[in-house]
Amino acid sequence: MNHPPRDADVLDLDALRPGYTEDPYPLLAELRASAPVRQVELLGLRAWLVTRHADVLAALGNPSISTDPQHANPEAQAWPQVAAGLRGPLARSVLMTDDPDHARLRRLIGKEFTPRRVEALRPRVEEICDELIADFRDLGKADLIRDFAAVLPLTVISELFGIPAADRARFRQWALVVGGMDEKSPGQQPQVFAEMSAYLNDLIDVKSARHGDAGETDLLAALIAVRDAGDRLSHQELLGTATVLLLAGHSTTVNLISNGMLALLRRPDQLAALRADPSQVDGAVEEFLRYDGPAANPSLRFTTQPTRVGDVAIPANEVVLLSLASANRDPGQFGEPDVLDIRRADHHAHLAFGHGMHYCLGAPLARLEARVAIPKLLATCPHIAVDETAELRWRVGVPARGLHELPVTFTPARSA
Repeated sequence: MNHPPRDADVLDLDALRPGYTEDPYPLLAELRASAPVRQVELLGLRAWLVTRHADVLAALGNPSISTDPQHANPEAQAWPQVAAGLRGPLARSVLMTDDPDHARLRRLIGKEFTPRRVEALRPRVEEICDELIADFRDLGKADLIRDFAAVLPLTVISELFGIPAADRARFRQWALVVGGMDEKSPGQQPQVFAEMSAYLNDLIDVKSARHGDAGETDLLAALIAVRDAGDRLSHQELLGTATVLLLAGHSTTVNLISNGMLALLRRPDQLAALRADPSQVDGAVEEFLRYDGPAANPSLRFTTQPTRVGDVAIPANEVVLLSLASANRDPGQFGEPDVLDIRRADHHAHLAFGHGMHYCLGAPLARLEARVAIPKLLATCPHIAVDETAELRWRVGVPARGLHELPVTFTPARSA
């Protein structure tokens, strides 16, 4: 991609790695105080970074700040993740459309991807957690991502969509590459989207041919059959919906569980409080979302016309990065924002899943899995702690923030 010459006022976030990747919060605090809306460069993309809670909240509801990459400038449209949204399977998804198309898609999806369907998964989520923990509880150590946090949501979302067990490892790898989090596969998003699209196209065709079969009760079959006053999802819309839910249903939960467990293990008082009273888990999960949520890196938006954000006038067709992480640590919204407090009363104002019409569709499923998984780990892994001999490495992606591994030690079950 050809960039215009770097202006001295453009903050190069890539030059601040690895410190910025490992702990972005000190810099975000400086920006909130001194330049809450300013130009940055991140992973080669020139954009405007928004860091204050009030500004991020307003931007999430501003119709002049779109999720549709067709509004991006040519330089931004050449960036791999933006290009994938223009021409890949996400192009006709709720992730990349604005009203009225967005409202129509969300209405159709919402008829089947309901809170009741998600809550009905609880017994299976509990069962999967028990099975995964049983594989390592006698060892006294585990990588909570490889052995648990990555496998749980992959299993749940695959079963929800009727994807065969033999194909799930491919979905795990696709999710990492698409999110820009596989350090061994830079620039492979277009190829991966093509592979994933081909697979899902075949799956949609198979399930469409079986439409009406009594055994087809999974979510994808239900979305194929959904109707609303004669309206239905087209094949391309089904492809986009399946892609969004599969990818978000995996990466969001991986990072929520692992980031939340890391935060908890670094605060022994909070760990002891939750272990002593597991009924606090709902509030604890909301605090994990606020404190270091799964989409902590900025969320992409595009200005459709000249737009004022805070005190800054942003031209049309510019990329806007809404820092949910910074908004969730804003002292103007939260008391002692850099302190993890599972009993916090003001966590409800966090923006970890966004706000408004683009509020994350997968939020109920991610919450359910975390609310089941974290108490299970605490109950079955006594004296769990981060393995201090291991180096924690953070994955870089937009908007995801998560670890490559989370090695832990604990008292083996046979010795507890």
